[in-house]
Amino acid sequence: MKLSKENEELIKNLETLIQRTYEVENEFIELKNILNGVIEFLPHALWVIDENGEIIAQNSKTNEFDFIPNEGEIEINKKVYLIRSSKIENKKIISATDITEQKRNERLISMGQMAAHLAHEIRNPIGSISILLSLLKKECPNNELINEAKSSIFRIERIIKSTLLFSKGLKLNKRIFFLSELQKDLEEIIKYYSYSKNIEFIFFLPDIEINADYDLILLVLQNMLINAIDAIEEDENEEGLIEILYDKKDNYHIINIYDSGKEIEDKNILFTPFKSTKTKGNGLGLALSKEIIEAHNGKIELAKEKKGFRIYHPI
Repeated sequence: MKLSKENEELIKNLETLIQRTYEVENEFIELKNILNGVIEFLPHALWVIDENGEIIAQNSKTNEFDFIPNEGEIEINKKVYLIRSSKIENKKIISATDITEQKRNERLISMGQMAAHLAHEIRNPIGSISILLSLLKKECPNNELINEAKSSIFRIERIIKSTLLFSKGLKLNKRIFFLSELQKDLEEIIKYYSYSKNIEFIFFLPDIEINADYDLILLVLQNMLINAIDAIEEDENEEGLIEILYDKKDNYHIINIYDSGKEIEDKNILFTPFKSTKTKGNGLGLALSKEIIEAHNGKIELAKEKKGFRIYHPI
């Protein structure tokens, strides 16, 4: 049956309409995929909700939640989130931004300010006590109680110095010196620090020149040395070994600090200020040491072959 010219025109228009509908549908699917990709790419959790409260879009970061949160700050799985919402026509958009690091930094600033204030208050009386103990030491050179008191004062002075450095920030005063100078000071520090176990110390810091802030590098090694002594004190064995050894690789001077003491319990908080698993620790020593080494364009890391640390200083 032959179609009239009008019917042929109608069929042709219908075919064009169907073809255009397919094209529009494909464009819609493509646009929807792009939109979903954008939502997934966002750094925070996102929900899009219709007027009936049904979720019509969300990204994978919402898997952290088993509910749709309300506006404000909430804590889930030890993370802090800031919840915001807005409306576009009849759709509600809810976002959850992870602000854990920001809150942590705020707490660290507050703790640092408080610690600095306490350090200032303690510094003067501790200085007076230290002078009095030195005078008593001359009168009673072999008195064990005085020696123990001087050891305790040394520990407090070290904590005060670390706290003030951490709160004020670092200012490097570099000069050229021999590593062997550090070894002599470390050997002196051992005399001021009390410990009960039989500890063998092996130091090898040769007459090699480096350009660095002497006092700050000494503080780093002092922190490492005292941490090593404390680890041996907390260990079950009655004897221990501490090694501070020089090495050289590529463009770095390397100082290895090894000890045979108690294993590190939580490696994730090693360089986190005010966090420590040590009985005697305040969590500042390693954090400050890392900051000092990085200020020298170096790096500090856990040793792989033995228990301890490796410090890299650029040549």
